Amino acid sequence: MESSPVKRPSLLKPSSKTPFHIDFDWWRENERDWHVFLRSILCADHQRALADIEEGQMIDWVDERTAEIRPVNGIQHALMSHCARQPEFLTSQTALVEAVFRTFLANDNQPMSADDLSKKLNRPANTILSTLTGGRVYRGLRPAS
Repeated sequence: MESSPVKRPSLLKPSSKTPFHIDFDWWRENERDWHVFLRSILCADHQRALADIEEGQMIDWVDERTAEIRPVNGIQHALMSHCARQPEFLTSQTALVEAVFRTFLANDNQPMSADDLSKKLNRPANTILSTLTGGRVYRGLRPAS
C-alpha cells in the first residue's frame, strides 16, 4: 500500500534568495473566507461580471511562457490576468504583506525572492524576508518548493 507524499517544511532557513509564491492550497485550507477576500480585490468591472460565478469554479488557463494548460479558479484568473495589471491595484501606500501578495498576483504567481520583491516594491529585502519567514503565514505567502 503506497502512501501519499507528505509536504514537509524545509529544514533550511530561507534567505533573501529563497523564492516565495502564493500557496493557494494553503490559502484554501487555512483561510475560511479566502474567496470573499479574492472577490474584494477584483476591479469594479470584474466584481460585476463575476458576481454570479460559483465559488471555486475552474477554467482552463494557458501559461503564455510554457503553453501548459492547467485548470485555475475563475476568480484567480481574472485577478491575475486583468485586475492585478491595473495601475490602482498596487500603490506605494499599500501595506507590505498586501503589496507582496498583489505583486505575486500581478506576476502570475511566479516565484520571487525577497531580493526580487525588494526591487519591485522599493522596500528593504530584509524587512520582506523577516515578514515572510516569521511565525505566521500571511495570505499563503510561503517558500516555493
